[in-house]
Amino acid sequence: MKLLFTAFLACMFSLAASAQATGSKVVQRSRSLSDFVVKDSSGTVYPTNIVQGLLMTGKYTIRPVPGTNEAMLVPLSEKEREFREASLPKPKESNFFREGDALSPFRERDMKGNKYNLKELAGKVVVLNFWFINCPPCRREIPELNEVVAKYKENKDVVFLAIALDQKADLQDFLTTTPFDYNIVDDGRFTAQKYGINLFPTHVVVDRQGKILFHTSGFSSATLPWLRKSIEAGLNNTTVK
Repeated sequence: MKLLFTAFLACMFSLAASAQATGSKVVQRSRSLSDFVVKDSSGTVYPTNIVQGLLMTGKYTIRPVPGTNEAMLVPLSEKEREFREASLPKPKESNFFREGDALSPFRERDMKGNKYNLKELAGKVVVLNFWFINCPPCRREIPELNEVVAKYKENKDVVFLAIALDQKADLQDFLTTTPFDYNIVDDGRFTAQKYGINLFPTHVVVDRQGKILFHTSGFSSATLPWLRKSIEAGLNNTTVK
């Protein structure tokens, strides 16, 4: 339902923008994404669930074709994406943390045997993702999260940890077809329970002083932009804006 509502808003935004550009009047009525036949510039028709996923990446919009039930799937330019992301409201905070509080210490070992101690990570920005394999929104956001990891690949002051509820063998099978570039911690149920987390995915960004800079549960079009903003704020010792 949330995905459909987001897609609907994107659709109505496109209608409003079209009306403003042409000076014509648009009679607004409630229409969902499923009311449209969505095509790209080559004429390929996209199923509603695929369109929803593409819209959620923030890389595309749909523009209804006047007088028809068709809509065009259009990639946004870099400037359009930056403008859109800058205007997105902050995602709702999770129920499990409070911004500005120190995160309770943890000790973790990832699937490759690397050890992580929050106290020893002081001075670094720590980005946490709590997830599990059979969580559709968790899987949906992985490609976008991989892009965030790639951006900071050479920055040793940013540490990405994905705390998975699943067992190592199941994760190994999953990761063969769906690469996830965070450092993956398997069998993380105890850690999730320690923080009281029961909604997934849950994201947390911890600043250089070990304090919670950003946290949210679920996945929306604003999640990734605000995750990036929070990492930058953590690196620069500023607040998230």
